[in-house]
Amino acid sequence: MITQLTDVPNTMVAFRASGEVTREDFDKIVLPAVAELVQRTDNLNYLLILDTPLKNFTFSAWIKDALLGLNNLTKWNRCAILSDSDGINSFTNLFGNFMPGEFKGYKPEQLEEAVAWVSGEPEAVFQDEGDSKE
Repeated sequence: MITQLTDVPNTMVAFRASGEVTREDFDKIVLPAVAELVQRTDNLNYLLILDTPLKNFTFSAWIKDALLGLNNLTKWNRCAILSDSDGINSFTNLFGNFMPGEFKGYKPEQLEEAVAWVSGEPEAVFQDEGDSKE
């Protein structure tokens, strides 16, 4: 499941992936939020907290994720992936060398730092998950 985190600056979108992640999660949650942000700002500042192993992403979710990247290729500005996995964080940092925009991997405990970096607002602070959309 993917939930949108709404207590972040309006210059970015943020999501938390937990349990099984499906195509419907991308169709109903991620893609509309990304489209609205890109239309409003002409940039894609994206944060994803991975609270689930990558094996929990269905094949169709992977396809939707790939299409998200390709459909917004020229709009990527900043992307942070938060994971306990050093491998995922290293891959995210390396991936940024091949994509437009900047990509950084963070540990979950670095959430506030990641929000500030992605949003471009050094004083940004992640508030609370209470206003998340599912």
